[in-house]
This record gives sequence, C-alpha cells and structure tokens, in this order.
Amino acid sequence: MKKTPLYLGIDVGTGSARAGLFTASGKMAGSSSHPIRMWKPEPDFVEQSSDDIWNACCIAVKEAMRQAGASAAQVKGIGFDATCSLVALDADRKPVSLSPTGRSAQNVIVWMDHRAISQAERINRTRHPVLHYVGGVISPEMETPKLLWVKEHLPEAWKRTAVFFDLPDFLTFRATGDETRSLCSTVCKWTYLGHKGADGDGWDAGYFRKIGIGALAADGFKKIGTRVRPMGEALGKGLTERSAKELGLAPGTPVGVSIIDAHAGGLGMLGAPLKGEKVTPGVLETRLALIGGTSSCHMAVSAKPRFIPGIWGPYFSAMIPDLWLTEGGQSATGALIDHVIFSHPAAAALKAQAKAQGKTVYELLNARLDALAKAEACAFPAELTRDLHVQPDFHGNRSPRADPTLKGVIAGLGLSVTLDDLARQYLAAVQAVAYGTRHILEEMNRKGYAIQTLLVCGGGTKNPVFLREHADITGCALVLPKEPEAVLLGSAVLGAVAAGKHPTVLDGMNAMNASQKVILPAPAPSSWHDRKYKVFHRMHADFVEYRRIMGKPARAKKKPGK
Repeated sequence: MKKTPLYLGIDVGTGSARAGLFTASGKMAGSSSHPIRMWKPEPDFVEQSSDDIWNACCIAVKEAMRQAGASAAQVKGIGFDATCSLVALDADRKPVSLSPTGRSAQNVIVWMDHRAISQAERINRTRHPVLHYVGGVISPEMETPKLLWVKEHLPEAWKRTAVFFDLPDFLTFRATGDETRSLCSTVCKWTYLGHKGADGDGWDAGYFRKIGIGALAADGFKKIGTRVRPMGEALGKGLTERSAKELGLAPGTPVGVSIIDAHAGGLGMLGAPLKGEKVTPGVLETRLALIGGTSSCHMAVSAKPRFIPGIWGPYFSAMIPDLWLTEGGQSATGALIDHVIFSHPAAAALKAQAKAQGKTVYELLNARLDALAKAEACAFPAELTRDLHVQPDFHGNRSPRADPTLKGVIAGLGLSVTLDDLARQYLAAVQAVAYGTRHILEEMNRKGYAIQTLLVCGGGTKNPVFLREHADITGCALVLPKEPEAVLLGSAVLGAVAAGKHPTVLDGMNAMNASQKVILPAPAPSSWHDRKYKVFHRMHADFVEYRRIMGKPARAKKKPGK
C-alpha cells in the first residue's frame, strides 16, 4: 500500500469517530476508531461536543494511517459522514452551549435527543406543504423542531449563535473552512426542498415563519446555509493548513460535500453487482440498504418521487444525485436488544460467563437458543417465542407510524428469570425489530417499490440470529457486503469523487462496492411468522387503546433553560 492512491472515509457515529482508508476499487487498507463523549443532563436530552468530535476524528485518522503504513501524499480525497446532530457556533466559530447546563462544550444536540417532541407536534399541526416531503410528519430527531426548542428555551444561545450546522457539514467546514451545506443533510433533516434547486433556492421562507423561527428566513438563511451542494462535490481549496496538520494529512487534499452516516452506508452497499449485473437506477428500485446500529435506517431510491405516509421523504438528490430517496427507520434496534439483555436479572451471570469463556454475550445466547430449540424439538428456533411477544417502540416509532411518544411492550412474562428466559426474550426482541422492518418494507412496496433484496451492514450483521430472523421474517434475500465497514466505504466513495477518480457517485459505487454473502429466507417458518406478525400489529392497536382508555398524560411544563 506504500504507493497506492488511497481515499479516506471519516464516519462519526453516536459513540465514536472512525476512519478508514480504501483503494479506488474499495479495498480497505487500514481503519481505526476513537470514542466521543456524551452527556445526558435530563431525560430525553443527549448532548455532545463538536471540539471533542473533531479531536476524535484526528486521532482515528492518524491511527488508520499508521495501520495502513500510508503517507499523507497517498491520500487523494476525503469524505465525511456523521449523525444528523445539531451544532451551534458563534461569530468566531466557537461553540455555543445548547445545554440546560450552560456548558459551552455541550454545543451539539444529538440526533436521538427527544427534547423537542412538543415543538414537533406543534409543527405537524400546521400541516404545511413542506411536510409532504418528510413523510407527512416531522420528527423531533430532525433539526427544525430542535431549532424551535432552542429559540424558546435558550434565547441567549439563539441570539449568540451565528451558524447552525448539521454535524456532517460542521466536519467539512472544520476541515476546509467552507460553510457549504450538503443536499443530504439539509433535505433530509432541515426541510430543504432539493428539487427546487441548490445554492439556497430550496428553503421555504413561509414554513420557517409559520413555525416560529422566521428570523432564519429574514436574514436570507445565512445561519443555516446559503450554498447547498450535491454529495461528493469538491469543497473550496481542500484541507486547510490547520486541519491538515491536525489530521496528519497534506494541505489542499480534496474534501467532498458530506453525507449523513446511514446514507453513507447506502453508498457503500447499494452499488454491489449481483450475478454480474451493472447497477442502474432501475435495479436500485428492487434494493434497500439496511444500516443497523443503535438505531436502524432503511434506504431506497427511485427515479420518481414516492410519497409514503410515515416514511421520510421523498428527498431529491439526498443520497444518490438526481434520484429520490425514501428513508424508513427504527429509533431503537441495537439499543433495544441490548436493553432487553442487560436489564434482565440473569445478565450479570451471562456477562461473567462470557468473560470466562472469551466469547460475546450474543454468542452464548445464540448457542443457548440452539440448545433450547433442540431440547424442545422445535421445527425451527423461532418457535421458542410462541408465547412471548415484544412491541419494539421503546423509544417511539420513527417509521411508518411516525409517533415518537409510543412505548414498548413485552407480553408473555412469567416469574422465572433464568438464563433460558433471557435467551427467549433476546430472540423475541430481535424478531420484533425484524417485524418492524417488514412493516416498513410493506408500506414502501405498496407505493411502487419492488424491494426483494436487503443489503445490510452494521452491528447486527455480525449476529447470525439477527440475519436469519430478518431474512425469514421479511422474505427478502439479505446480502452482506464484501467490505463490512460499508459506512466508511461510502464516505470514501465521496472522497474518490471529490478527487476526480470516479466521475459520479453512482460510478464510484459500481467501482468500489462488492458483495460477500447472500442469505436466503427459509420457507418453513413463513406461515408461523405471518401469525406472529399479526400479533405485532395487534399489540400496537392494544397499546393505543390502553392510552385512549387512560387518557393521554399532559406534559409537565419546564421553565426556560430547563
């Protein structure tokens, strides 16, 4: 790798910053990660520091370079992706606190923060036409509800802030000094209408005035972006002297317009040729990228816009330029499975056993499920949850019910709290996540998609039970990419496009994506899962009825800044 041109992908997830170096054909040369700090000052509040995040990126890049044995001159292009988190900076581009604590370091409201639920509800009651392009219902995980919350609860921070960034765009600004915003982040999270044009033409001033943050429109949207460009387009003069020194790279290295982390995963997988076919826009309409982690995102693209209630979008040019993106999602997937495992009374003994055997808790649970299925003569392991059901909306529902106030339910518990009980609850939680994915796919296919193949990446792809249940429950073939770090690869695709190695994002995907393994659904459990899927829907209906009987609770009013 000493003389091979390399393309750097930098990914900022919920808990860490990662860096990966790739060749022009998509082969990884080295990677590293570094944790980032998180604060939770109140329930539903999740905060980070933009300075800490940038520092973590620098550490990860230097270590990835060391692993690859690469020189700065070999890195020909850089792509950034990150979570869709809100960043505030003052006129000197220093952090402005968005926290009730007032600490300046805490200037990032993380994507999963739900402090703006009431603001989102008020925005949705306006029924403004802009909402047609977010699945009809805006989420508190998006930026305009968060901006409204800041204005109402932290008025001094609102006044002091000179620029608000989505985190991916903050990273490219920090790298290049260029304040250009990405069509990905602005269209998906800020209500920018990409089909109206780039360079600021897609902002709807009437929407901002209607919801109560018209001041952003009054100054020509200077605080949130007057230049909006497609992903992968080269920014400014590349890396500044300062950022190059901090990253250990060469000044002037091309940097591409950024992308949201899940969307980078789409760029790292959807272009993989299957059975030798070249990936075209038509082929893409039969595929969905499933990016699983703390939460999950479901990404599909089409040549024409598809309006699907409760599914985010359609977003023009928000992942692959000139195609419409439809984005489903689940707010808690890996987080839900871990919550079910580690809140169980048997979790401590399980962790001790895993440590003693040098295995993960998931390996032990999977082995226990196999043993239980054999002992109980099950036709297939999924039968172990016949009387145990999980409604998975522990952190609300992102798609397609689009209700962040929903809660989770577990039905079928007994008084026993053994490791076997934990194993069954774990399996039921995995199945619940997969039923949620099936629900999203059904709504997408009902509106014109023909999704038959799921290309999957993220933590769940390392778990054979997670993969098996998703294949059997959705009835789709699951494809694992040759490069498991598909999100990093997707960002590197943008770096290669910014450097001019590949002329378009789709060309970069065709050149750098590859598949590794295909998992087909087993026919035997299909009718069984059909019945259990009916329970999945019935549990939601029952929960809504319980809420109706009890009356929806009023939220306690908070004082400003609290």
